[in-house]
Amino acid sequence: MKRSSFWSVVLLGLALLLVPAAPGSAAPYCGLVWGSLDKTAPGLSAAPLTAVRTGRHACYDRLVLDLAGPAGGYTVRYVAEATHDGSGIVVPTRGGASIQVTVNDPAYDTAGTPTYLPADPGEVQDVTGYSTFRQVVWAGTFEGYTSVGLGVRARLPFRVFVLPGPGAGSRLVVDVAHRW
Repeated sequence: MKRSSFWSVVLLGLALLLVPAAPGSAAPYCGLVWGSLDKTAPGLSAAPLTAVRTGRHACYDRLVLDLAGPAGGYTVRYVAEATHDGSGIVVPTRGGASIQVTVNDPAYDTAGTPTYLPADPGEVQDVTGYSTFRQVVWAGTFEGYTSVGLGVRARLPFRVFVLPGPGAGSRLVVDVAHRW
């Protein structure tokens, strides 16, 4: 009897070692819980675009569109190809995926004078060495809407939000994660 109890304990111990543990919920990478679906907000604004900037962070790359007033709405989404506002002409982007960032604000003032003209529409910002971004391209402004194409390494999660300031201005922020 003792011998069978001993082997029962040994077999039970081996079974516990060989049976995988139930999967737990792994913490999201860097605590990010974003997705890759379209992000939109309604509204129009006459606050013109004044600058396009980028930045690198530990867990994501950031695109910022500076506006000279309260932001209108926006649409940020993955697309097969980024396109020019109005004409629909394809704006090629480097990378495994493209994001079209459209802010419901013009890139010109009330007199029609441009408030933002990139020196090189094909390379709005130098993103060499970024983990996720591969290229930022100017996709134009048309009838109060302004677009930027963002070439990224792959289809990765992103978030979009608006920050107030500086001063009376605002900023549309697009963060794209380095990985899932």
